[in-house]
Amino acid sequence: MIGIIANPASGKDIRRLVAYGTVFNNQEKVNIVRRILLGLAAAGVKEAVYMPDYYGIVPKAIDGLHSEHHLAMEIRALDMKLTGTQIDSFHAAQEMNRLKVGCIITLGGDGTNRMAAKGCGNIPLLPVSTGTNNVFPNMVEGTTAGLAAGVLVCGKADPTRSVKPSKKVLVYKNGQLVEIALIDAVVLKDIFIGSRAVWDVETLRQAIVTRGEAHNIGIASIAGNLTPIGSMDPKGLVIEFTSEKKDLLAPIAPGLIVPVGIKHYRSIEIDERIHLACYDCAVCHGCVIALDGEREIEIKREDEVIMQLSMDGPQVVDVNEALRTAVENGYSRNL
Repeated sequence: MIGIIANPASGKDIRRLVAYGTVFNNQEKVNIVRRILLGLAAAGVKEAVYMPDYYGIVPKAIDGLHSEHHLAMEIRALDMKLTGTQIDSFHAAQEMNRLKVGCIITLGGDGTNRMAAKGCGNIPLLPVSTGTNNVFPNMVEGTTAGLAAGVLVCGKADPTRSVKPSKKVLVYKNGQLVEIALIDAVVLKDIFIGSRAVWDVETLRQAIVTRGEAHNIGIASIAGNLTPIGSMDPKGLVIEFTSEKKDLLAPIAPGLIVPVGIKHYRSIEIDERIHLACYDCAVCHGCVIALDGEREIEIKREDEVIMQLSMDGPQVVDVNEALRTAVENGYSRNL
């Protein structure tokens, strides 16, 4: 059984107004899901469950497939109450974990995958990018994604080579684990959450980054232009920012390439705990922590915040390896 989480809200945030992010419309997500389903069927998958949504992405994708392509697959919606918010992805992943699906295919950005990662347990994710500043999900053709997930759950691919671990940042507030980030946890000078997306470098104070390459967009690009860190490297990066200078050029949003002031940065080890940096405590009234590009946590002056790098992030399907090992096992010749 396969799970599908297609977020109708991904790819539509404020960065389309302040930068040049592409608007990823829901009809294109319907087309991607349709190709995913055809790939799954070709690989032998007989059952799929999906997160319902207000647009009806999966039902629209299914429409016509059974008659036109003789799709021999049972596809049903999860029985869950919708909120129309990102919490739906979390609840859907929880239910898919309970149902013990073999893999969860996600359509969304870093934020969608963060929510899915909080609920999926040990179920591997296959993330398909449809968001904005995407680092965690890949730009992968839907057909290929469906085939890769299909050969994995049908036992035609080698899971030891096809499923890889990932990192995450644990955020503790006053001794309690309150949130996680898959790519970066960023401390901002803002007092209130306001607009969720992060795009103004003047607000940056501190960042804990799990990975970053120069070709990324967003905070990960800053890390990548300082010292690149791969997704499998057993380390991360902590960065402290300053407004007193502008000494690094980085693409922090689509088409928005700006100078950033770097006060200090260094590598951090797995399980290392980092305290929130204190700036002008005498006048500080608090701050906000953004997780994977979205403001999430309001911090008061008296709060104690610790962030910890962990290698216990979600398991992730390597599409190339899944298909490569399936071919080695002769799946495409067994017609």
